[in-house]
Parts: sequence; C-alpha cells; structure tokens
Amino acid sequence: MPETVFGLPVHPLVVHATVVLVPLTALVLLLAVLLPRFRTWAGWLPLGLAVVSTVLVPISTSSGENFEEQLGGSKLIEEHAELGEMLIWWCLGMLAVAVALTVVGRRSARSSRAPSKGTALALAVAGVVACVGTLVQVVLIGHSGAEAAWGGLASSSSADTDG
Repeated sequence: MPETVFGLPVHPLVVHATVVLVPLTALVLLLAVLLPRFRTWAGWLPLGLAVVSTVLVPISTSSGENFEEQLGGSKLIEEHAELGEMLIWWCLGMLAVAVALTVVGRRSARSSRAPSKGTALALAVAGVVACVGTLVQVVLIGHSGAEAAWGGLASSSSADTDG
C-alpha cells in the first residue's frame, strides 16, 4: 500500500471513510436487530455495510502502522494504535450478527414464519453488544488519535491566549 497520496499520508485519508462507515454500520445494524420493519426495509444493507466496514479496518490499521513508523513512536500514538487494532474484533462481531440476521431473515421469508422469540432475542442482544461496543471503541480510537495529532497544538494555543 502506498504511504502517501499526492504528498499526504494515506492514514488520515483512509480513516475518514472508516470513521463514517463503521458507526453508520453500527447504527443501521442496531436498527435492523431491534426493529423488524426497518430490517425488512433495509434488506441487504446491514450485511453490505458490515462487509465494507470489516474490510476498511485492516486498511486503516495497516496505513496507521506505516504512519506510526514515519512519525516515530510516542505514548499517545502507541495508545491510539493499540485501540485501533482492537476495532477489527468489534467489526467481526457486527459482521457475524449481520450474517445471522440475513440468514434468519431469508429463512423466515421463505417459510412465511417469524423467527422464534429466542432467536430474535439472541440476535437483539448480540447486535446491541456488538454495535454499542463498536461505537464506544470508535470514540476511544478517535479521541486518542485526536490527542496524538492535536494535543500539543491545543495546549500550546491555550497557553498563548492565557499569557
């Protein structure tokens, strides 16, 4: 993977797609596991978004590792990298829920019967855990990345205005 695009590091560019699509996936999947009408309307959308998000995360982490080598390792960058490496597991959880939701939805459509209450409850619980966990992880990653990128700038500019 190239390290730069038009002279800009790849990581900040790729991360913008990840930062938009992963939370969007979590919200769409959460609605799909909790609201049957939305699930019917959304069709393949939760699964498609989960696949794209799961593919984007390793691209983001790989470009981040390249960027980390260029910048040198600070404690903030290392913390950001460690948090970023855990996101794939949350996305894989969302992908598993999206696959299960799609399979259950297709089976119930063919048989014209709603899934059992136990199946619906299990999907809802797994979906809520995976989606909320993913959203929390994205916030933690984003916060640590912002601290690593802008933390020194914010503290130096506040010192300038205080003095």
